[in-house]
Amino acid sequence: MDIPFLGNWRKKHGPASDVAVVSGGGDHEGIADLLSECELLRSHTDEAGVELDDSAASLEELDQLLPRWRDDEETLPWLGNDAGCYLGTVIVRTVPGAGWAIPPDGQPVVRLASGREIDVVDAGRTWAASGAPELSQLYAEVAEG
Repeated sequence: MDIPFLGNWRKKHGPASDVAVVSGGGDHEGIADLLSECELLRSHTDEAGVELDDSAASLEELDQLLPRWRDDEETLPWLGNDAGCYLGTVIVRTVPGAGWAIPPDGQPVVRLASGREIDVVDAGRTWAASGAPELSQLYAEVAEG
């Protein structure tokens, strides 16, 4: 996932093997906020009457949506990116010690306190394309440890 502002951020802060993004202050909070926007996903859920409130319950509601986006080859990958970023946002905001990490390839992952990294964007794309595994199931597995 190419996120143009990260290139500028890296120029300003110097190269790194990866950049952990936590929900603390400064630039890190801005990046976490940007990753949580998920505008396309929020638009689809608003139309369906589902509120994305950054909770595990909202992931369950997402899993219940009719996947009308699967008929639109142009929308599918973008919605998958958003679903992955939303899953990551819920994990970062509710699982102690979890934070965003941006590896050199630029695709955000969630790093757990244990050091394990979850490729939430890939999980979101898979969910958007096939519905499995469910986002709420992935969250439950991560939250359990």
